[in-house]
Amino acid sequence: MSRHCVLTGALLLAVGAAQAQEYPRPAVPDLDRLTQELFAEIQSEQVPYEDLYETLLQYYQTPLNLNTATREDLRGLLLLSETQITNLLEHRQRNGVLLSLYELQSIPGFELRTIYRVAPFVAVLTLDPNAARGPLWQRVWQEDNNALFLRYERTVQGRPGYLPPDTTSTGAPASRYLGSPDKLLVRYRVSRSKDFSLGFTAEKDAGEQFAWDPARRRYGADFYSGHFMVQERGRLKTLALGDYQLQFGQGLLLSSGLAVGKGAETITTLRRSSVGVRPYSSVLESTFFRGAAATVAVTSTVRATAFVSRKRVDASVQTARDSLADFSEFTSGLLLTGFHRTPTELANRQALRETVLGGNVSYASRGGDLQAGLTAVNTQFNKPLLRRDEPYNAFELRGRRNLALSAHYSYVWRNLLLFGETARSSGGGLGTVNGLLASLAPNVDISALYRHYARDFHTIYGNALSENTRNINESGLYLGLKLRPAARWEVSAYYDRFRFPWLRYQAGAPGAGHDWLVRLTFSPTKTSLLYAQLRQRTKPYDADTLRPMPLPVPTQRRSLLLFYDASPTPGLSLRTRVQGTAYREDGGPARHGYVLAQDVTVQPLRHLRLLARYALFDTDDYDTRQYVFEQDVLYAFSVPVLYGQGTRAYVLAQVEVNRHLTLWLRYADTHYRHQTTVGSGLEEIQGARRSDVKAQLRYRF
Repeated sequence: MSRHCVLTGALLLAVGAAQAQEYPRPAVPDLDRLTQELFAEIQSEQVPYEDLYETLLQYYQTPLNLNTATREDLRGLLLLSETQITNLLEHRQRNGVLLSLYELQSIPGFELRTIYRVAPFVAVLTLDPNAARGPLWQRVWQEDNNALFLRYERTVQGRPGYLPPDTTSTGAPASRYLGSPDKLLVRYRVSRSKDFSLGFTAEKDAGEQFAWDPARRRYGADFYSGHFMVQERGRLKTLALGDYQLQFGQGLLLSSGLAVGKGAETITTLRRSSVGVRPYSSVLESTFFRGAAATVAVTSTVRATAFVSRKRVDASVQTARDSLADFSEFTSGLLLTGFHRTPTELANRQALRETVLGGNVSYASRGGDLQAGLTAVNTQFNKPLLRRDEPYNAFELRGRRNLALSAHYSYVWRNLLLFGETARSSGGGLGTVNGLLASLAPNVDISALYRHYARDFHTIYGNALSENTRNINESGLYLGLKLRPAARWEVSAYYDRFRFPWLRYQAGAPGAGHDWLVRLTFSPTKTSLLYAQLRQRTKPYDADTLRPMPLPVPTQRRSLLLFYDASPTPGLSLRTRVQGTAYREDGGPARHGYVLAQDVTVQPLRHLRLLARYALFDTDDYDTRQYVFEQDVLYAFSVPVLYGQGTRAYVLAQVEVNRHLTLWLRYADTHYRHQTTVGSGLEEIQGARRSDVKAQLRYRF
């Protein structure tokens, strides 16, 4: 096939004509559909939605140039298999640079579905836009990827947390939020791939105050974030000042951004990539470093990174009651909610000072087939950590300091990728994760990963694959399969067996469990997608009994998901989703929950796009609650938890006012049946309905 071939007529209609140097990408990436494909099901509050969404949008804003991307850069997308990456690099070496994204179809392994998935996040540039650099201020001023965002959110119904100050029946002041129910955000960013990134964010959550009190480190909005980063300055590959993220190895010590974990994508998301230093522009208030980081090229194959971070984090600081205690002041743990609405939450705000020092040295062979590296992370707090005196906390981190060291590797041999990382923390605990990806045939891929995290292994910024929320007290073996038995058909599956050698929260004894998933996907046409998925997870938790000793029993959650996405016309998209859950404890009677959701997207005018959803939900209790990803304004996400009985609906309008100004308006409403109140405590709403409004404005300079 000619290397100047084009895709089919349907693809041409979907993406438009190619420009001279760069493939024209969609105006807005379809993150909803991509999330559906990457996640097994969104049935957890522990999935890092914000990091996932933010990372995908960073790739969209600064797309990866396929003509200069390294193997590790391509792995960072988590959308390409190792065989596809190898074939792309070999094609580039044999034939020279790609002239168009259309050329991907001439590379073995790149079918239409893969090209559709990666198109919003990559570019094909035949000329290096950074080859002839002018002054930095001039490049910043002239950069097209330069925008300011303003966002406003509010719940329509009143809640007791926002009522005027009052007293309780005992005469004590009633708890109230100190600020208004409005949520506000300002975000600015200008960036160019492999050149620079500059941005800042200011956010006020609902219930938080605008206050100017430098003595208590309050300067108007509750949260500020800012960064400045330059790249590819000779031997200086990256310099980041302000807020940034780090990812090396398999994320055992340092992990940030796109970490999907177990999902319906059973191959490409299993291994991590050493993307190194990345700018931080999200609004999560606890998952970043603040200070400076730099990466330099020691030789053509060796790179060294050093970083320092110093910031204040939320914690509940307590005073020891025993005068003979080891510490006069301590905290039982870090607080990660980011809310500072009440006097208690404000007292915990930035109460602990955290200092992190570390570095990484990595070697990569000239072809990128062999990579290896060493990482060191030293974390120190100005007040010690002392967990609550509970049996499951017996091996948790204690004290002011934690030093962790790790070694990581990856090696590609033909169609086989071996990768792993092993680490030791200052308490002596070991953690290791080792895996392989292999293409047994053009239509068969397999994966395997073994992990072991000792009960005294401690890592604060690590996020390697695990069943627990943290990499501690767990061993497991994951096996994955992806099979394409015929054109337009795909089967993906995994089985994960895990064990917990020590006690856990809500599990008063060691235990074991398993998790498996099977998904069957069919693409009837080039613009439609249909899949059915079954997943079951069995995991021990303490039984709800009156026994004096805890008794963990197996709890089983079985979920069924049916999803259909079709675009009958270029201006109309229809999505239907049916998902249900059966929850059972210790072989007892099953409890059930389900959601039926219908989405419609229309574009009646060139500058107007409308999206809407209507959903019915019915769950027996909170254990059978349902999570369904919703489309939202750009740079925002919505995954509401639905339980009880009722309906959920929203409408989203996107208006291109002119080439500089874009406006989003969103209204969402949840109506509960057989309820007289919604929520509890300071968030309780009188009535059976909760309604939320959101507006966002983007100005592109």
